[in-house]
Amino acid sequence: MSAETAIYNLFVNTRSILILISAVAAATGSGFAQDVQKLDPALDQLIESNATAERIATGFNKWTEGPVWTHAQSLLFAEIPANNIIQWRPGQTASVFLHPSGYKGSAPFKGSEPGSNGMTVDPKGRLTVAGHAQRDVYRLESLDPKAQITILADAYEGKPLNSPNDLAYKSDGSLYFTDPPYGLQTQSDQDPEKKLTVNGVYRLAGARDQKAGAPPAREKLQLIIKDLPRPNGIAFSPDEKVLYVSNSGPAKWMRYSVQPDGSVSDGRVLFDASGEKGLGGPDGIKADRQGNLWGSGPGGVWILSPEGKHIGTIRMSERVGNLAWGDKDGKTLYIVASTSVFRIRTKVGGIKP
Repeated sequence: MSAETAIYNLFVNTRSILILISAVAAATGSGFAQDVQKLDPALDQLIESNATAERIATGFNKWTEGPVWTHAQSLLFAEIPANNIIQWRPGQTASVFLHPSGYKGSAPFKGSEPGSNGMTVDPKGRLTVAGHAQRDVYRLESLDPKAQITILADAYEGKPLNSPNDLAYKSDGSLYFTDPPYGLQTQSDQDPEKKLTVNGVYRLAGARDQKAGAPPAREKLQLIIKDLPRPNGIAFSPDEKVLYVSNSGPAKWMRYSVQPDGSVSDGRVLFDASGEKGLGGPDGIKADRQGNLWGSGPGGVWILSPEGKHIGTIRMSERVGNLAWGDKDGKTLYIVASTSVFRIRTKVGGIKP
């Protein structure tokens, strides 16, 4: 074999290896930017066009959800199939904060999602959790995995909840949450354990003031939306005059007017994404300080104006589950996806709970 042939073969083999490495990196998202797609000039006021999402933790079990930035300057999020709540602090590796976080039965859970789901904190910094497979909403009385637990909601009109998915406090202390069947064993409306005929959105009046260890105030739980097939993410506008709910099937973001008594009216579609292509769909949502809606959608994180115009997308290499504003200035968006957690800096920021 000539020297020229040897050099050529080395070049071909090296190129093949580099292509293979690039393919693996593209599949995992490692080394490749999670970039911003601008669809409207208004996006320039919200995020830098060259901003990229940085992966800060990875290797989780299939599906992460429910992120919240705590008053202790840490990020908590759910690792649903592993039945964990995970804690991440800047400069440290992620570790298990709470296990089990959802299902606590003695028999093995037969479904795919035994853990908890969405989380938020109240003004006192107490963690409130959508129990998902535990079929309730509960609160830790301090930010400690061994803290006393208070069950805020577990049933409506004498029937157990389906599987609370995501939640948000209003400034008056009431708690709003969604209740699809995704935490049940079959995740269907025909699941033998599903006792409610609706997949509702609920309001619990006075949730913030419920005394530690007190039983659920079941008489205060109000069904405020009952016609959505799969209500999922939930968030308020900055002035709390609008309640947003993402419906994961069919894929739509909904908008409701919040009434003085806490009920909602004038429900309408903010954006119909049922015909859009891309991995993922409407799931977790948060509003920024200007009232724009940021939420998981096909292909990444969608950014919608208050009027429902799609103004941009943070394109992601993994299916996005949910997101949360964090850091001291509230301008870092933390994004939880299939097996990884990402963060990206924004210009506008959001209101931390």
